[in-house]
Amino acid sequence: MREPAFWWRKAGLAASLLAPLAGLYGAIATRRMRRPGARASVPILCVGNFTLGGAGKTPTAIALAHMLAEAGERVFCLSRGYGGSLAGPKRVDAHADRATEVGDEALILARTAPTIIARDRVAGAAAAQAQGAGVVIMDDGLQNGALAKDFTLAVVDGRRGIGNGCVFPAGPLRAPLRAQMARCDALLIVGEETGARDVVAEARARGLAVWHGRLKPDLAAVADLHGRKVLAFAGIGDPEKFFASVSEAGIEIAQRTAFPDHHRFTAEEAAGLLMEADEQGLSLITTEKDRARMAGDPLTETLAQRTHVLPVTMAIEEAEEMRRTVLAKLK
Repeated sequence: MREPAFWWRKAGLAASLLAPLAGLYGAIATRRMRRPGARASVPILCVGNFTLGGAGKTPTAIALAHMLAEAGERVFCLSRGYGGSLAGPKRVDAHADRATEVGDEALILARTAPTIIARDRVAGAAAAQAQGAGVVIMDDGLQNGALAKDFTLAVVDGRRGIGNGCVFPAGPLRAPLRAQMARCDALLIVGEETGARDVVAEARARGLAVWHGRLKPDLAAVADLHGRKVLAFAGIGDPEKFFASVSEAGIEIAQRTAFPDHHRFTAEEAAGLLMEADEQGLSLITTEKDRARMAGDPLTETLAQRTHVLPVTMAIEEAEEMRRTVLAKLK
């Protein structure tokens, strides 16, 4: 799904016309979130976000996994496996599994920590515990009330914030903001908080911790692209965030192409990107998630092999405070 532009502007006519549907959707989402949820036998840390689309959940989950592993915790990740065909529970093999089976996010998480995919989160948490997990990081799932969480961190894009502040389909919110914030313990604002000041003020008024992070490009991974122009493409929640990271890495973007979130590339699209790059003498660059979706697919394997990837990590300003807070919750 390609998100409509009016989601990220002041609420207008389109949002008003969709308000009745938004009210129904929000009421259902709120009711589901308020379920007590099953209690797992290991601590559950949830990394979620308030809106549809990307905010930086997966890099945050990876940063949290590293943080807990360094503290001696046996960390597992739990993902719904969005975009994959398997329902799970299944432990992801980062080398043998494909995104069409387990989803792109799960493949990336599995490079950092043992990862279980499961559409039934309760069964997924049980599978992780049975395989030795001491703590489970749930990537996404703030709005899923089936599994009780011990700590919930909401990731917010500082530039876009919550858009027009309306619930889907009138806006990007997955549920009313107050209902979601009531389920949170802390917020992580990614980038400058120019578009998220109201959200930050609400969080602080509730006594929630507010931390700050930024996506840090891996410059060494793309050192050979310096001095060359690129065709940058991405099928993630916020492609502009990726394009900004490419520019921040000192790479000149000659052309940028955005696709819908979790986009599965066709043979025609792959051929079109390759042809465009060849005709203009450009190198190709994309995200880790997009590369994961292309890899292993014979229709897009050539594109995958010829495309550079810009990995990013989440650098958290208050990392030590986050570590102390989360470890205290685990105890």
